[in-house]
Amino acid sequence: MATRARVRAPELVGGGGWINTGGRELKLADLRGKIVVLDFWTFCCINCLHVLDELRELEEKHRDTLVIVGVHSPKFVHEADHRAVVDAVERYQVAHPVLDDPELVTWKQYAVRAWPTLVVIDPEGYVVAQHAGEGHAHAIARLVAELEEEHAAKGTLRRGDGPYVAPEPVATDLRFPGKVLVLPSGNLLVSDSTRHQLVELEPDGETVVRRIGGADEFNEPQGLALLPDGRVAVADTVNHRIRAYDPSSGAVETLAGTGKQWWQGSPAEGPALTVDLSSPWDLAWWDGLLWIAMAGTHQLWTYDPEAGTVRRAAGTTNEGLVDGPADEAWFAQPSGLAVAADGERLWIADSETSALRWIGRDGSVHSAVGTGLFDFGHRDGDAAQALFQHPLGVTALPDGSVAVCDTYNHALRRYDPATGQVTTLATELREPSGAVLADGDIVVVESAAHRLTRLRLPEEAVRVAAVAHRTQRAATAVAGGPVVLDVVFEAPNGQKLDTRYGPSTRLLVSATPPELLRSGAGTGTELSRRLEIDPAVGEGVLHVSAMAASCDDDPANEYPACHVHQQDWGVPVRVTADGEARLPLILAGMA
Repeated sequence: MATRARVRAPELVGGGGWINTGGRELKLADLRGKIVVLDFWTFCCINCLHVLDELRELEEKHRDTLVIVGVHSPKFVHEADHRAVVDAVERYQVAHPVLDDPELVTWKQYAVRAWPTLVVIDPEGYVVAQHAGEGHAHAIARLVAELEEEHAAKGTLRRGDGPYVAPEPVATDLRFPGKVLVLPSGNLLVSDSTRHQLVELEPDGETVVRRIGGADEFNEPQGLALLPDGRVAVADTVNHRIRAYDPSSGAVETLAGTGKQWWQGSPAEGPALTVDLSSPWDLAWWDGLLWIAMAGTHQLWTYDPEAGTVRRAAGTTNEGLVDGPADEAWFAQPSGLAVAADGERLWIADSETSALRWIGRDGSVHSAVGTGLFDFGHRDGDAAQALFQHPLGVTALPDGSVAVCDTYNHALRRYDPATGQVTTLATELREPSGAVLADGDIVVVESAAHRLTRLRLPEEAVRVAAVAHRTQRAATAVAGGPVVLDVVFEAPNGQKLDTRYGPSTRLLVSATPPELLRSGAGTGTELSRRLEIDPAVGEGVLHVSAMAASCDDDPANEYPACHVHQQDWGVPVRVTADGEARLPLILAGMA
């Protein structure tokens, strides 16, 4: 094996304590002799959820030598609530110990800058690798096998069960439901996400009529939409598919998706059953097409049932808030869709920007409420200064206004485009994630309370004290003037950069506000870039998107397997006299 830097792993510290350990407090010394993978994640982040799924096979294959430890590092205020972290661990079926680190203590000790980040620690307690973003499971699997061999030979590998202790199961009719719709019969259909089912309920929202599917049929289903032929389209989120459920026959079939996750370079249009999708989260039938909130790629897609095709409709895959023509707009995990009462626009709950947005028939994207990735809170009033916190659902109301499931504020909010005002309709709802109109009321999915709640639409909104937040991540101090941005990428052992068809790397840089960068913005193929920071701007956010492609380095293999490594960073920066003149971001390797 190649010689690696010997960097001692910092201790694991988090004010929220440990989950999935049976109440035991873990120290790194308790894990000595095991290969440890730290997964820095936060439960709002779709890329983090993808990595949880990527790691499951590795975790199972090496369960006697490998311990995965989730380090929950919150972005939103709600994610610093320990109860919410416990819920998320169950919701996403995390089967390893999780450290709740609400103050980002361990995040800072490991110099992490992005969700998700994976850090590999060898059996002697030294950091040997770091990877940011998705798509690294293959490289980590190879490294784990090498570490097993090396430390078995040294006598420093300890086999046996890890510290994971499964929680006690809880009996409820629903478990972390996602979305709801009203069937033509008047019954309610709910995506019961954690149990991988659809559940039909009577109009009371409580009496179970039937359960549809299970883990062999669905995988964490979310969005639901009625199709003109009477079937229900289902966003089968973790299966990366769009399914169709026929309430009359009970039949389920696949409309779109291959079951594989979409990656950069994959086709973004074509016959629906041949094109990969990425975590479709919500659906809406609009203008003769099924619209898909493709959370995993930060885009909107459409499915055309007559042609049997899918295509990208809006978004570039870059994560952020940029309005304008559909093919230039940026989204950030769009998670809720609703057709306006007059049919002229499609409302979008853009969760990671805490924004309410819409797309018109002309294909232009607009923001009604919200400013970007780092500002959020609970503030009513004029839309220009109103704030949400990670909304997941949106429901069009008959008067032309829209109700927003303001998920991390535990509230139902309302935006009225006629007045430009945001108000609060209801509070004390536990993580509302979807809602539907039923007999003049609004039925809300209280996801973390495992139930549906029926509310009267009040004539006057609830009044709440205004609260505003920015992400808890500390700003990075940078110098005014020239700053070198270095994206660190080392091809994993046994791989090399794929240069068969030209450059195998890409770097895109922009800033909020744009004036922060005097020069250095734009796209290029080098992973190092000289930026010119305007000291007069003072502070802002650098948006960095990096991609590298590597292939297995085996001359005997005519068709080597290739792997795409990609990560987007939003780096809050503050210009100071003694700030750094180099900003390193790790895609894969060691700084």
